[in-house]
Amino acid sequence: MSAVAGSEESGSGPVVPCADPQGDPFLRTRFAVPARPATFLRRKRLTDHLDQALRTPLTVVNGSAGAGKTLLVADWAARRDRPVAWLTTEAGDQGPGMFWAYFLQALRGAGVPLPPEIGCPADAGHVDRTLLTRLAAELSARERPVIVALDEYDRVTDPEIADQLEFVLHHAAPGMHLILVTRTEPLLPLHRHRTAGDMTEIRNAELAFTPEEAAVLLERHGLRLPVPVARTLVERTRGWAAGLRLCALAARESPDPETYLKRFEAERTAVADFLLAEVLDRQTPETQDLLLRVSVLERFCPELANALTERADAGGILAGLHRGNAFVEDLGHAWYRLHPLFGEILRAHLRMRRPGLEPVLHRRAAQWLRHSGTLTETLGHGAAAGDWEFTAGALVDDLAIGRLFTGLRSDDLAELFSRMGPEATGPAANLVRAARELSHSELDRGLTHLRHAERSLVGEPERTEGADTADRAAARLSCLLLEALAARLTGSPGRAELAAGTAARLREQVPADLLDKHPELTALLLAHLGSTRLWAGRFEEAHAALSLVADGSGDASTALPREDSLGRLALIDYLHGRLGRAERKATAALALSERYSLPQPSGFGIGRLVLAAVAVDRDELRLARAHLDAAADTHPTLRDPVTEAGRSLATARLLLATGDTRAALAAAEPAVDVDVASPWAEGHTALVASAAHLARGRPEEAAALLHAVPGHQPVCAVAEARARLAAGAPRAALDLLDGLPPESRTGPAVTVRALLVRAEAAHAVGDPAAVRRLVAQALHEARRERLRRPFAEAGGWLRPLLDTAPLRSLATGWLTPEPPGSPSHTGPPRPEDRPPVVEELSGRERDVLRRLDRMMSTEEIAADLCVSVNTVKTHLKSVFRKLAVNRRNDAVRRARELRLL
Repeated sequence: MSAVAGSEESGSGPVVPCADPQGDPFLRTRFAVPARPATFLRRKRLTDHLDQALRTPLTVVNGSAGAGKTLLVADWAARRDRPVAWLTTEAGDQGPGMFWAYFLQALRGAGVPLPPEIGCPADAGHVDRTLLTRLAAELSARERPVIVALDEYDRVTDPEIADQLEFVLHHAAPGMHLILVTRTEPLLPLHRHRTAGDMTEIRNAELAFTPEEAAVLLERHGLRLPVPVARTLVERTRGWAAGLRLCALAARESPDPETYLKRFEAERTAVADFLLAEVLDRQTPETQDLLLRVSVLERFCPELANALTERADAGGILAGLHRGNAFVEDLGHAWYRLHPLFGEILRAHLRMRRPGLEPVLHRRAAQWLRHSGTLTETLGHGAAAGDWEFTAGALVDDLAIGRLFTGLRSDDLAELFSRMGPEATGPAANLVRAARELSHSELDRGLTHLRHAERSLVGEPERTEGADTADRAAARLSCLLLEALAARLTGSPGRAELAAGTAARLREQVPADLLDKHPELTALLLAHLGSTRLWAGRFEEAHAALSLVADGSGDASTALPREDSLGRLALIDYLHGRLGRAERKATAALALSERYSLPQPSGFGIGRLVLAAVAVDRDELRLARAHLDAAADTHPTLRDPVTEAGRSLATARLLLATGDTRAALAAAEPAVDVDVASPWAEGHTALVASAAHLARGRPEEAAALLHAVPGHQPVCAVAEARARLAAGAPRAALDLLDGLPPESRTGPAVTVRALLVRAEAAHAVGDPAAVRRLVAQALHEARRERLRRPFAEAGGWLRPLLDTAPLRSLATGWLTPEPPGSPSHTGPPRPEDRPPVVEELSGRERDVLRRLDRMMSTEEIAADLCVSVNTVKTHLKSVFRKLAVNRRNDAVRRARELRLL
């Protein structure tokens, strides 16, 4: 898998991202300070106010559309002695991840050095609080504050983004000055800023033109009119900048501008009527037609406009419209967009004048963009046209079927294709339906759609043209990806091997640049293959496939399969008894999720289950329960046999550790239907059942159960040896242990248990020297891994030995308490009693926790933080989970123990 543009992680280390979370290049025009037209009037009273506003961390320029907000701030910013970080927000990317990706890029564009540790969001809909914390800390340390201007901030309607922006603004002080240019009251706690006196506001009343200013503005447009005429116009337009400019542009074309303006005053026409009558109707028929047609586009270039008009004259017309200030804005690089109000009015007029043409235009735009634009725009216009076979075909032919699983845009794509009706029957449409169903583990429906797609592809005639051949290969490769996923979900390694092998041969028919463009497809295929091999107990082969994904360079598009593969590699290490390795890989999986701000739930969520199992073996039972609760809270939509077996393993071992053998037996069997049984999953179930037999004094039954486990599994052999020893057959127990593989192939969780069984056998025959030697060796190996559970399971014969020299020194401090009177003795608590923290508390969670300490109710906390009661409840639930508690008082007590309060 090769890295694509925008990768944060490659062989050469962190680089500055050049693509947004959706994989599209950053639109440079969004970072450009807008140019002022030649007729722009600088008003000193407003620029002076902006200069004075730098004394406060927040400035809000709030006015109606066309009030002159953007040009005011743009002109002020352009005259600064150092760059202003400018970002024009867009309504289509209100997800927190997309917003903060562009925010960070704006800072970089303004010359603000940001360390690579801050990272960059990978999911358009999510950003991790750690990223925001690091950003705020970096900005707060600046000697000279950076000025950030967010234009059209009214398009940001997501309260989560507003909360995040408030967090950064608060903690970045005094290193950042924020200017919000907005049409509406921004979603920020402005009352607190007003009370604190740390906000400057410039609103409609101040933005409005005075009669004197209006007279100068009209003069800039070539209209020399007396101030009384300008005053009348200001009264009618209430000083609205766009209205004044609209009037000036229209009056300039009239033989009697003064009379025209009086007539305009008298009629008091709406802006829409004015635009249609005085702007659109004054254009040539060809220009009117072009404007109406491009109104369905967010942005357009001459070639795209020509595709909609089916003419070849768009280049000259668009350039002329821009030069004539006819509400066509130049985005640079030969791309344009309509003024939003003008575009909205034109679209309404298009529907009235040419009913039925709008979907045709969307279809033409989609077809042009499929070959010359971005996939995101192609899919959007295809869906708007209602042409679902085309839209699904564009996704499949681009080899982007994996985007329905990666989590980066999966929600957006799911919402888009949720509108696809049953009339779309082609193979691509069925592939998309299959992918959507399988992404929710709906196997029967997913496989039904997949079989329909496969039959359609087989029934299609062979084509020799290059593009058609590549499209057909892409569709077949998409089928194989879904086949591998279905094999994974059903525990069918044979089907997965067949799909992966066929896909490897088929890749030769797919253009290399297409494979490079979508590395997630290869990563997902290998992850599915590795998971089925893991289920079958073929650990070395599974490790090979999963390592290719986990160790491969990649960008945000492969972050989810890399996280998933790391979690499964951690499970392999755990099953081999290597707790430290398992913990490191599982932690790395969670860190990868945090770095890319992956959505929760993401993937299959195996990492936390491994951490829970590791915590049980370390006798950190509260931490294990916290990890299991966190894994349960995520509710991943994809649930495969490996994940469910891992959940059963961790849950049952925890229940055994707490003495609840009946519940452990109930939890031991993973609740999944599979095609092929897993030897290690069966071994796990047998281990739990044998432990229950031992607890009930039936060692022979425990040994027989473990002896029947398929394959030679060292952990089962050790458990059987312990059962044989309990049954009075020490020779049989030692023979089993002598048959174990070398220590290099098994980890401490296995070898320590084997050493303790040997020590118990030596204890039974009265060989104290051997007992001390074996227990000392077990303590030495276990101490490195903090492996405590085997000593708790060993039985009463071991406890007195641990209190004898020299074993006492090997066990003290990590397995047994410090003796009273020792310098480091702080009391009797065991490791189990030390309160764990699963994750670091976020800033808002700490805010809630501090108010808990003040005995505030949920409603009082909500009012004090200016958030909803439900938001406070969500934060409380997260605090309880992270502190491994269930009640408010326990949370406060635990926080004090951890010095969080």
